[in-house]
Amino acid sequence: MPLAALPALTTVVFLSAVSPQPALAGTPGGTPAPTAARSGGSQYGVPARVIAGGPVVSRLSVPRTSLPGRPPRVSLRLDEPGVATVAVRVTVTDLSTHSPVVSVSLGWARTGRTLTVNWPSGANLTPGSYQIGVRAHDHRGGRLLRTAHSSGVASLTVAAPVTPREPAPPAPVPSPIVFEPGVPTPAQSAAAGAVFPVAGAHTFGGPENRFGAPRGTHTHQGQDILSAEGTPIVAPMAGTITWTSYQAAGAGYYAIEHTSAGFDFMFAHCQAGSLGVSREQAVLAGAQICLAGQTGDASTPHLHFEMWVGGWQASTGHPIDPLPYLEAWDRAVPGAA
Repeated sequence: MPLAALPALTTVVFLSAVSPQPALAGTPGGTPAPTAARSGGSQYGVPARVIAGGPVVSRLSVPRTSLPGRPPRVSLRLDEPGVATVAVRVTVTDLSTHSPVVSVSLGWARTGRTLTVNWPSGANLTPGSYQIGVRAHDHRGGRLLRTAHSSGVASLTVAAPVTPREPAPPAPVPSPIVFEPGVPTPAQSAAAGAVFPVAGAHTFGGPENRFGAPRGTHTHQGQDILSAEGTPIVAPMAGTITWTSYQAAGAGYYAIEHTSAGFDFMFAHCQAGSLGVSREQAVLAGAQICLAGQTGDASTPHLHFEMWVGGWQASTGHPIDPLPYLEAWDRAVPGAA
């Protein structure tokens, strides 16, 4: 959880002040002991008190953790019987370098009261481990008494805030494929008995063989189906052959079929002399059109297959991607490659 949400855990130390008993430097009869300290001046010879007391930190409140930036709120209380004020200094030490990074004097502060440290402007703590230490002395030179229960020292950890991870955006829902209105979908055409146009082993090649692939100044308007030279090429649906021709620098030997389903098919790069259909000829689904070849602008035997809606090369027609249809027809053939 972020540090800002951590419960306020604080180091608090309490200690009851105990009045130290002064030690007399002389004997009960008033005769100074040979080793006793003596006061000077007009009181020379009067037994002097040995200072054994000093202020005690009876309360030190420091958060265990803090965010980077200005030091956190620190409060403390000092006690010393019979002493009204003591000089107090609070220091923040970086434990990685053992060097003080912030030091604040509270001046002569009253004992028996809760004091709050007012950190100077510009005081700044970076992530790391620190120690908050209190030093104090009274007017008589008595220094801060440190015990196991009242050391006047507390630890502070400054940690960088944990930035909550942004939830991953939901995975985009793929848009459904929208097919041409007025013509069968791939599944509908397969269910109606459409036949895969290559009657033999085949592959669809790579990206360069796909519909829309760049072809110099234009784009590929069909799908290439790679197959061995001489593999039979057949009509996917029943229809009528509307055109056959030869294009030396392009399609080679090719044929066009029009169907009542609204599609026009183009079969290109047929093997020379293999065209077995002619214009105005009616064909059934599965009827052989030609054999796979590489005539025209082709570097390997394959069928260049186009599907048009609205008429092949007609002003009202346009090509569509044949791959979804080819895949549906391919799956419908048991044992197809």
